Amino acid sequence: MAQRFDPYELAARRLSEERGTLYEEGPEAIALLYPSPYPTGMSSLGFQTIYRLVHSRPGRVAHRAFLPDDVEAHRQSRVPLFTYEARRPIGDYPVIGISVAYELEIAGIIQSLELAGIPIFAEERNERHPFVLAGGPLTFSNPLPLAPYVDAILMGEAEDTLHPVLDRIFAAGSRREALELLAREIPSAFIPSIHGVHMPPVAKSDDASLPAHSQIITADTELRDMFLVEPERGCHRGCMYCVMRRSTNDGMRKFEMERVLSLIPEHATRVGLVGAATTDHPQISDIVEAIVDRGCEVGLSSLRADRLNDRFMAALRRGGQTVLTTASDGASHRLREMIQRKNDESVLFRAAELTRRHGFKRMKLYMMVGLPTETDDDIDELIDFCHRVSKIVPTSLGIAPFVAKRNTPLDGADFAGIREVERRLERLRKGVRGKVEIRSTSARWAWVEYVLAQGGEPEGRAVYEAVKNGGSYRAYKDAFDALPDDRPRRPIVRPGNRLGRAGALPLVDR
Repeated sequence: MAQRFDPYELAARRLSEERGTLYEEGPEAIALLYPSPYPTGMSSLGFQTIYRLVHSRPGRVAHRAFLPDDVEAHRQSRVPLFTYEARRPIGDYPVIGISVAYELEIAGIIQSLELAGIPIFAEERNERHPFVLAGGPLTFSNPLPLAPYVDAILMGEAEDTLHPVLDRIFAAGSRREALELLAREIPSAFIPSIHGVHMPPVAKSDDASLPAHSQIITADTELRDMFLVEPERGCHRGCMYCVMRRSTNDGMRKFEMERVLSLIPEHATRVGLVGAATTDHPQISDIVEAIVDRGCEVGLSSLRADRLNDRFMAALRRGGQTVLTTASDGASHRLREMIQRKNDESVLFRAAELTRRHGFKRMKLYMMVGLPTETDDDIDELIDFCHRVSKIVPTSLGIAPFVAKRNTPLDGADFAGIREVERRLERLRKGVRGKVEIRSTSARWAWVEYVLAQGGEPEGRAVYEAVKNGGSYRAYKDAFDALPDDRPRRPIVRPGNRLGRAGALPLVDR
């Protein structure tokens, strides 16, 4: 007979492997929920930062909960979704805070609420149920599909606004009073039941409360035993597909090397430098060398090919890196120019030469397929590039279908189409077979992400129907197909022109 799955046992094992866990109780406790499994949630720098931030106020504590690794096994255990630190059902907390990274995690919110025995839709909850507050990276783009499931959404950076929001929620005598207080007194609080589709601007945290850094180090994450810290926040570049571009929250904010290094604990053996443009930090080589000199391995997000040099590459290699990962994004020079990526082939070939010179095993390039105006000629140019670069260093491609995001210059651009994306990928695979390894994300799930990224509350509610019917691609397609064609559509909002609460543009069909 198979052993019955015990969620408490799994949580206890994971807790035993953590360093930095905050075991505290207080009169104002919130359940901090990540709507993806534990390894993903504990690799989120934002989630860990909010966890520590809640505890910074005396009497206020956060206990973590995660979407189970196996939702069906957890359901069959009949154990309500609970917090790791307190083994307490999340439905027993007065507030549930949810960090949402991207659109497909809305399904995880629905599953988590269901496992907790909490009504799925905000309008179905009453004073007996927790106040559900959401925030996270999704709020920089389009949180409207999330709106049916939460009471309030905290837009943008939360370091300076989280405690004022919680102050008002805990002080209010009712859910309605809390919503009205937030709508009236917190400029970055989006209250769907009050504001409709009229979203406030995103908040920008004061630099004094930055940089973000890990609270807990554990082996059971996607970034095994890695302490995360941001040497910078934002980006000064203008890539047209990216939400975190130079027009977002004043672009790139750099933090002094001494401040970054002071946050790394002595027991850390692996350090990850996280940000939208880490290699654009003017002291990045100094920072990497200092971390390596401490005996730590080091990894970086978002390596920019035009910022690579011998000194930096040597430091990375000493820090244990064996694969050089950077991005091309567009399949051809023309497409890179169009999206303002502006890395010509010479920059990428130089990156390959540096990869070989410093003893890296291979170079991995991230890029998109399905950009506006893309043709077979662009794919063929990429094939030719792959043949040439693979003669310099073993090369692999990580490919994602292009998905237009709200509040970027490419907002509103069409999805290339599932069949068309798959056809172009097959053309690319045939062209580089035996030369370059290709890994691509699903065109079908990219389409689902696209519908939600460009959608509103109707598309968000359709996620519930999809989850209820198994959560497959077909379930999503059926749920989206069932939406009425005459449903209201949100107008396209360009950077710097986000809808305000007063004088908002009317809803239009697209």
